[in-house]
Amino acid sequence: MAPNLDDANSVFDFVVKEGNGIKGLVDSGLSKVPGVYVQPPNERIDKENAIKLELPPIDLSKLDDEVGEQIVRAAETLGFFQVINHGVPLHLLESLKESAHKFFSLPAERKAVYLAPVSPTPLVKYSTSYLPEKEKVLGWKDYILMKYTDDEEALRYWPEEIKDVLLEYLKSSIILVKKLLGVLLGNLGVKSDDPMIDVLIGRKMLSMILYPICPNPDLTIGIGRHSDIGMLTVLLQDEVGGLYVKTEPGMGYENKVEWIEIPSIPGALVINVADMLQVLSNGKYKSAEHAVRNTSTNSRVSVPVFTMPIETAKIAPLPQMVAKDGIARYREFAYGDYMNIIFQNALNGKKSLDFAKIA
Repeated sequence: MAPNLDDANSVFDFVVKEGNGIKGLVDSGLSKVPGVYVQPPNERIDKENAIKLELPPIDLSKLDDEVGEQIVRAAETLGFFQVINHGVPLHLLESLKESAHKFFSLPAERKAVYLAPVSPTPLVKYSTSYLPEKEKVLGWKDYILMKYTDDEEALRYWPEEIKDVLLEYLKSSIILVKKLLGVLLGNLGVKSDDPMIDVLIGRKMLSMILYPICPNPDLTIGIGRHSDIGMLTVLLQDEVGGLYVKTEPGMGYENKVEWIEIPSIPGALVINVADMLQVLSNGKYKSAEHAVRNTSTNSRVSVPVFTMPIETAKIAPLPQMVAKDGIARYREFAYGDYMNIIFQNALNGKKSLDFAKIA
């Protein structure tokens, strides 16, 4: 039964607790945005205060010094860039988008099997928004999140409908991540065969995300301002677009615009620097806040792969960067402690990294 849209508890129970998600809300005949999804004006993405990123994608077919410089420059400025000829098969990217739409079109009871309180495995979580129990205003998205331990457990526990295509995507993406980190960490003085790299990307997660059609996208946000918590993120976004990066000092957009839209480019993957790479570089590389804007015309799907350090890894600026800069901008911390902060609180831009900053 459809919820009472004027009753926040009724909407919450229908969308979150019963596992119908935003998709179920839209399919019930939604014509207005329920109050619990109406964002305060300062959290919305104003398209009038945004421009599209005009930089062409970086061609990885020949990873020479010039291409390496493009990767480094992008990591130092916006923290986001797109790549083509990346080694992930194009037919796989199309299969991922199709699989995502099919999965979210499954009956609610099939997806609700993976709701956190009842999921048969800690490796799979189906939910909506980010942490709906702790958010004052909810995000307009549904998602399923998979943790990777090994191939055997992935094939045993990940959803039957999507496990094969996701595992292939993950493996291809990890090869890409290692190639990019070889450039980015190499620029910081880390050798490509340093065993530290395996520790820094020893934890892997990936997600399929649906941002359903929204009757009034000006009032909502798909996911609010945040930065990613690991090393590098690989993102497949579909043709709908809607990914925006918040500008900050040093990006070259001061006093011009607040948001930079990352346009959808056929066959390209979006790469973004995450918080731990920013810390290791002592702030040289930028882990930028970003968010997703909904649309009233099309549902959007995206498939990110998150690469992160193992929980026991000690994270701190690289000694050579501290020596070069003459100051350490972050203290050492265990990655697991940072994860605990992230996953126990609602999104709040990059505030979660403040605990590691040295004033």
